[in-house]
Amino acid sequence: MNKDQKTVAIGAAGGVIGMIALVVLLFQLLPAPAGMEYVIARIIFTLWMNVLAILPLFAGTAAVANGRFMTDAIDPLRHAENRAIEIDSWFVDNTLQQNVIFFVGTMALSTLLDAESVKFILALTIAFILARIVFWIGFRINPLYRAPGMAATAYLNLGTLLSVLYCLVF
Repeated sequence: MNKDQKTVAIGAAGGVIGMIALVVLLFQLLPAPAGMEYVIARIIFTLWMNVLAILPLFAGTAAVANGRFMTDAIDPLRHAENRAIEIDSWFVDNTLQQNVIFFVGTMALSTLLDAESVKFILALTIAFILARIVFWIGFRINPLYRAPGMAATAYLNLGTLLSVLYCLVF
C-alpha cells in the first residue's frame, strides 16, 4: 500500500470503529420513545428521523448555491467552480446517495423493530448525521480525510440493510 492508501485505510477503519461504538453507546443511553407500540408509529418516527438525516444534504446544497452565487460559477456552464464548490458538490452528490440508502434501510428496519428497540433508529440517525459532517469537514481539509466519514456512513447503511435482510430470512 502506498502512503495515500494507508491514510484512507486507517481513516476508514477509525470511522467504522467510531460509528459502531457511537451507535452502541447511544442505544444504551437513549430512552425509548413513547407511543411506539404500533408499527405505524415506528414508521412515522422513522420518517421524522429521516427529516433530520437529510439536513446535511440541505446544508451542502445551500453551500453550493451560495458559493456559486458569489463567484463566476453562478453560471454552471462556465465550469468556473473553485475547489470549495467542487468539494461541496461532491459532498452533496455522495450525501444524496447515502441518504437514499439510509431512508430505505431505516424505513424497512422500523417495521421490524419493537417499541423498545426503535431507539436504534434514533441512534443510527445521530451517527449518520455525525458521519456526514465528518466526511464533509475531512473532505474540506484533504480529500483523503473524507475516509472516516465515508466509511462510517457506508458501513452504517450496510449494517442496516443486512439487519433487515437477516430479519426477513430468519
